[in-house]
Amino acid sequence: MTEKPILKALAGQVSDVPPIWLMRQAGRYLPEYREVRKQAGSFVDLCLNPEMAAEVTLQPIRRFEMDGAILFSDILIVPYGLGQPLKFVEGRGPVLEPVRDRAALSSLDPSAVSNRVGNVYETVSRVREALPAETTLIGFSGSPWTVITYMVEGGSSKDYAATKQWAYSDPEGFQELIDIVVEGTIIYLLGQAKAGAEVLKLFDSWAGVLSPRLFRMAVIEPTKKIVSAVKTAYPDLPVIGFPRAAGANYLDYIAETGVDAVAVDTAMPIRWAVENIQTRMPIQGNLDPIALLSGGKGLDEEVKSILDAAASGPFIFNLGHGILPTTPIAHVEQLLRQVRRK
Repeated sequence: MTEKPILKALAGQVSDVPPIWLMRQAGRYLPEYREVRKQAGSFVDLCLNPEMAAEVTLQPIRRFEMDGAILFSDILIVPYGLGQPLKFVEGRGPVLEPVRDRAALSSLDPSAVSNRVGNVYETVSRVREALPAETTLIGFSGSPWTVITYMVEGGSSKDYAATKQWAYSDPEGFQELIDIVVEGTIIYLLGQAKAGAEVLKLFDSWAGVLSPRLFRMAVIEPTKKIVSAVKTAYPDLPVIGFPRAAGANYLDYIAETGVDAVAVDTAMPIRWAVENIQTRMPIQGNLDPIALLSGGKGLDEEVKSILDAAASGPFIFNLGHGILPTTPIAHVEQLLRQVRRK
């Protein structure tokens, strides 16, 4: 039996103290991260520099002794690996040359992924070698729908209009794009697994903006293909899905995709998740990042509410989305004391 708390939870075991890690736990709220970031050049350079990416992955483990170390990377490494130009602009975020029609698909090459982003696999190997014996290494990728929104819109979007319009007006062409991203994602995740990732997570941050029909086309079916490919190669490797803000669509997602656990977002009532999901698989979540940013009594009350509802079943404590850059370190320490009952 594994002694790693996260792997135990993902195997359905219940612990007196639930394991904890935080989405974006390696990042700008840590001064040691900011020092490395200054030296790295561009953000993409940091993601693809094994020495630096391994260092920032390990920083929150050293400081907080988190139960999980999540690979430091970005969901847009896959489109970069496919050949789509990518840069991060201060104050604006990611900027990509938009892919808007079938003609543009010829520029995307899944077979190039490992050559372009294979340094990430070295990062995984370095982190796995350096981790404490009880800490689980979590690899990840963005899920196809969320990644595709950036690829089509050329960056962040509020309404995903160009992406949805393509899906509605040319479903065959849009399916071709999905298939390309699925293939690239499988290659990327299998590379992480081979390098030593012990859990894989699929981030579908914008899953909640789709109609039920498009949710099936762009979320459920691609996720099912990815999970199937991972399980074929690594049958015992757990996969966590995160179809953020999907609401009732979570039920079809857990029933059909083959994931081993799901992360639940802040807006989902934790007791609903316990009654409808945790009876079938482990859950992870779902503290509001703003509660962590705020600290104090409000944080304590939110944490207690989640623990009271979910900790008696297979459960991993986490946020409902990523930690915010202005979060005080003292508030993370407060959270850990409460979860660990110290």
